[in-house]
Amino acid sequence: MQRQIIILLTLLSFPLLAQRNVRTETIATPWIGIHYGLNQPTSNLQERFGLLNNLGFNAGYKTKRNWFFGSDINFFFGNQIKTGDILKNLRDSYGNVTDVNGDVAVILLFSRGYNTNLSIGKILPLFGSNPNSGIFIQAGAGYMQYHIRIESNKQIIPQVELDYRKGYDRLTGGFTSHEFLGYAYMSNNGLINFYAGFYFLQGYTFNQRTVFFDQPNEQVSKALRHDNLYGLRAGWLIPIYKSKPKDFYYN
Repeated sequence: MQRQIIILLTLLSFPLLAQRNVRTETIATPWIGIHYGLNQPTSNLQERFGLLNNLGFNAGYKTKRNWFFGSDINFFFGNQIKTGDILKNLRDSYGNVTDVNGDVAVILLFSRGYNTNLSIGKILPLFGSNPNSGIFIQAGAGYMQYHIRIESNKQIIPQVELDYRKGYDRLTGGFTSHEFLGYAYMSNNGLINFYAGFYFLQGYTFNQRTVFFDQPNEQVSKALRHDNLYGLRAGWLIPIYKSKPKDFYYN
C-alpha cells in the first residue's frame, strides 16, 4: 500500500515539474503534502500523555522569493496515558470493571487530538542543490484540542457510555504557536520532493469539562495550561505548476 501511494504521488508531480527548470529557476508554486511526526509532550501535557504520533496534511504557496504561506491540520494519537487510574471508582474489590451483563469489561484508553495552523516560512538555499531547496524555517499559530479516548471492545458499560464518558475524557483545548526548523528539497528531475526537521508546539489551553468523575470532590482547574511538545517531522510534497506557454515560430 505504501509503495502505491509513493508511486501515485510521484506520477502526480512529475509531469508538471518537467515543464520547469527547477535547477536554475526559483519557482512559484502551490504545495500540497502529507507528513508524519513523532512527538514528546512536555510541561502540563506530559502529565497526561506519553509519546505521540502525528499525521497531518498541508497546503500552501511558495513564492518566487522562497517565502511559504500555508495551513495544515494534524491528528495526534498514542496509547500512553499518564493520568493514573481514571476508572478507579468503577472497580470492584477484585479491581475489575463489569459490563451490563456482569462480565469483566475490557477497557482501553488512548490519547487522541488534533490541531490546525496557519503558517509562514522561508527557504534559505544555503545548502540546496537548486534555488528551491535549502534550510526551511517556519512559524505560525492555530488551535488544538485533545482528549482521552475510552474504548470498551463492543461491551456495554453503563458507567462510561454516552455522556458519562465526558466525565473521564479530560477534554482540553486552546490556542497554539509552533516552529519548524529543517530542510526542504525539490529535486531537479521532479521525482523526490520532501521536507524534514524539528517541530515545536506550544499550547495555551484550558480544561473543557466542569467535573472529573474520578475526582468528584476536587474542583476542575480552569487555569491556563501549557501543553507543549517537540519532535521530528518529515513530509512528502507535491508542487502544482501551471503549464508554461508553448513557443510558436512563424516563417
